[in-house]
Amino acid sequence: MDTPPPEDAAVPTPDDRRRATPLKGRGTATRLAHRFESTAREADLDNTPPPEAAHDDEFAIEGVPVTGVVHEQARSILSRNDSPDIPFMWSVNPYRGCEHGCIYCYARPTHSYLNLSPGLDFETRLVAKVNAAELLRKELSRPSHEPSPINIGSATDAYQPIERELRITRGVLEVLTECQHPFTIVTKSSGIERDLDLLAPAAQRRQTAVFISITTLDASLSRKLEPRAAAPHRRLQTVRRLSEAGVPVGVNVAPIIPFLNEPEIERIIAAAAEAGARSIHYTIVRLPWEVNPLFQEWLSHHVPERADRIMARIRDLRGGVDYRAEFGVRMKGQGIWADLIRQRVQAARQRAGITGLGPVLDGGAFTPFPAPTRRRAADGNEGQAELF
Repeated sequence: MDTPPPEDAAVPTPDDRRRATPLKGRGTATRLAHRFESTAREADLDNTPPPEAAHDDEFAIEGVPVTGVVHEQARSILSRNDSPDIPFMWSVNPYRGCEHGCIYCYARPTHSYLNLSPGLDFETRLVAKVNAAELLRKELSRPSHEPSPINIGSATDAYQPIERELRITRGVLEVLTECQHPFTIVTKSSGIERDLDLLAPAAQRRQTAVFISITTLDASLSRKLEPRAAAPHRRLQTVRRLSEAGVPVGVNVAPIIPFLNEPEIERIIAAAAEAGARSIHYTIVRLPWEVNPLFQEWLSHHVPERADRIMARIRDLRGGVDYRAEFGVRMKGQGIWADLIRQRVQAARQRAGITGLGPVLDGGAFTPFPAPTRRRAADGNEGQAELF
């Protein structure tokens, strides 16, 4: 399952602010029990990767769990979105989990469906959908498919470090290029620059737009919030390179966390505009399911003097509770403080000369792949293999 789960049930909190020792290069040290488990699990901080697979962890640090990757033959790859808060109909997620380790990531709870922890497992026990391109080709051959832009990376980062080796995202882009299907990408990684040879021509055909998430300009804070994502200055460089190549690029100031990166809103927008961003977007931090205790534990480790103040303001933005999942308010919050953030973003956009919300992509050139046909066996009976 690629889409985040419903977010309005109680979170399992055996101890919301348990002080597990932070791990350098990881968002959390805690293997928090997921909501389907009947027993809690403690962190297991040996240096052994998951037994199913091994991976050459380029960020390996002694005493810190290395990244393990399981290769999966997925059954489907194209997910349909029904949320009115999300501006796309279709999404593709080439991976499950994300090595970037962003502590605030709303997709962490999806690891519960794998019987893995949304905590440390989410960033160390990854699943690679190695047949993603093949599946996408098959799914885009269906006569019922609507060629609305496909978003790549809604519940994972399609350019997290393992993509350099596995190139699954690259394969997906090659399929979309071949049939001229419009697509968008959301990422924190400069690895997307590798695929400019596909992105630039797609941009000329008005078939792609890229959105780079920039949470903070403070490199020290970024290393703690999102430890294996590209540094802030590197993301701005990626915005510039995409823009110079003619790729429409927007910046997501996301998530906005009160009293942490919220004071930087105007500076981030100004830097994004100077680098060539054509649109600015934002969301307020979301704490669904197991993200809530993990985030609060992170606050107690890294900013204990501000932890209570940050959570109090988050509750002000959420109608007095830690999180509300209703459509229309879950992304932007509600109330006077939400209105103030919206006004600040709008004013900063105007000062930077950014008025648009991103390009309208063209799906008119989409050419469906031929429908799969079945091979006939020598005896005249229908065989089992499909030809594409």
